[in-house]
Amino acid sequence: MGSTVSKRDYYEVLGVERTADAVTLKKAYRKLAMQYHPDRNPDDPEAEAKFREATEAYEVLSDEEKRARYDRYGHAGLGGGVHAGSYESIFEAFGDIFGGGLFGDMFGGGRGRRRGPRAGADLQMELEVDFLEAAKGCTKTVTFERQEPCLECHGSGAKKGTRPVSCDLCGGRGAIMQSAGFFQVQSTCPKCRGQGEVIAEHCPECRGRGRVPRTRECQVRIPEGIDDGMRLRMAGEGEPGERGAPPGDLYCVVRIREHEFFERQDEHVLLEVPITFTQAALGAEIEVPTIDGKEILKVKKGTQSGALITMKGKGIKNLRTGRRGNQIVRVAVEVPRKLTKKQEELLRKLAETEEVNVSPQRKTFFEKLKSYFEG
Repeated sequence: MGSTVSKRDYYEVLGVERTADAVTLKKAYRKLAMQYHPDRNPDDPEAEAKFREATEAYEVLSDEEKRARYDRYGHAGLGGGVHAGSYESIFEAFGDIFGGGLFGDMFGGGRGRRRGPRAGADLQMELEVDFLEAAKGCTKTVTFERQEPCLECHGSGAKKGTRPVSCDLCGGRGAIMQSAGFFQVQSTCPKCRGQGEVIAEHCPECRGRGRVPRTRECQVRIPEGIDDGMRLRMAGEGEPGERGAPPGDLYCVVRIREHEFFERQDEHVLLEVPITFTQAALGAEIEVPTIDGKEILKVKKGTQSGALITMKGKGIKNLRTGRRGNQIVRVAVEVPRKLTKKQEELLRKLAETEEVNVSPQRKTFFEKLKSYFEG
């Protein structure tokens, strides 16, 4: 069995401050990559591991959205989506940082081409609701935090009064061409990282990211019959996309609080109701709770403790079929702990009649029991 190894802080890996800008990050990664690259350290697993670690850190911190999530939530905010374990991903990042070339063409999977604006990231949160709210449906207000365009720079990332300018290295194309023998290789521009634009002066409010965290509220419709663990999708309520790209979505994972009376089993509602000895023996009509309110439950004469009584159509709506399940009531006969003299006299008389009017089932049982002890 392997042990779990905690990851080092990405800023610590690159040896930079948490306020480091893109240029500082690139210089720090370039230095580590040159030092620990596998080609320079053949058959050195430790150097390879440090190269992978540095590459993973740079991939996160050089990406606006990933860095924002990491700053807010640490490694957990990346959701296991960052892996620097394969040489393909390592050389892809290595090719970008040093301007592409054969690394970018052979291992980059086409990343040399200019990338379009990325769609916004999805968000996920848990939403707690009561048992009856889930059974009957309701509307809830949720509050969450997401990245929104900076009001100071209107999302450009540039200092107020300035604007991003066309990249002078690639001419605004986001990619550069390099010769490699008989081939010409197109790779991502290392200066603008495929954006075609660079920011000369960063906005002080958002530090050049173009986004800041803000709290947002929205209404979530809980459909009738939703079950614990189901997800609700709120289209367009996730992180905004880049330069007009569509936003991500918000996913609400529903968690249902336990009820003091009811339990759920698929679309059926389970309920246990205590009844008296006389109600069980003589039969009765009693009031019981349902998800719709009070209902009359008919208890037949001679009902035994633990018997199940079905109330059809009093369960929960099935989300697929639209049909409602049943409420299943388990009756528990309570034996009185204290009796008045009058009650005790009556029960003794009842016991005398029971000795005379033995049921066939009890008679058979006692006959078998007698044979067991005698033989």
